[in-house]
Amino acid sequence: MSDLQAAAPTPSGLHYRTVPVTAFAQNCSIVWCGDTRDAAIIDPGGDLDRLLAEVQRLGVQLKAIWLTHAHIDHAGGTAELAARLNLPIIGPHPGDQFWIDGLPQQSQMFGFPPAGHFTPTRWLADGDTVQIGRCTLNVRHCPGHTPGHVVFHSPQAQRVFVGDVLFAGSIGRTDFPQGNHAQLLSSIRERLWPMGDDTVFIPGHGPESTLGEERRFNPYVRGQ
Repeated sequence: MSDLQAAAPTPSGLHYRTVPVTAFAQNCSIVWCGDTRDAAIIDPGGDLDRLLAEVQRLGVQLKAIWLTHAHIDHAGGTAELAARLNLPIIGPHPGDQFWIDGLPQQSQMFGFPPAGHFTPTRWLADGDTVQIGRCTLNVRHCPGHTPGHVVFHSPQAQRVFVGDVLFAGSIGRTDFPQGNHAQLLSSIRERLWPMGDDTVFIPGHGPESTLGEERRFNPYVRGQ
């Protein structure tokens, strides 16, 4: 995968650019409204100076941080970024409170720069929406990888930002505390598949794919 994926406009006016960050090559996505240039950043796990340089290069205005879940490679830069720019932290679901509380320990365990814990400005629940400019995305609670994992879905753009629920050819790990394999498969089957085979998903690691491609060929969820 290229180090910096191309900015992708969609028919809905939603744009995004995915920037892999940290030693874990976590896909942090900058999403923005083409009309207003207002932007949110999904899962700022680290490398904040690089991310902010890309935000400046794109000419967009960061308005919020959106989190799919609170593992260190997805949330490690959140407290610092929120403090630097006075940004609200939106998400994840309250089920990930214990992961947020443990971010300082996670950073030490995995050799990341020191990470602070935080209190989200707004917790998310299944059926909520988030908005940036004139673009609205639906929130689906997809536990299994973590208990509080959420995804952000734009039906109009046929895009969904899935964090570590689903990957091209694989699925999220469930061997971390409070992970649940059966619950993860249920989240994919009941929450992701109904979004439609043509929907492109942006995973937390690795290349994009479509839900239809994974339904047909992903060995972990094929036939689910």
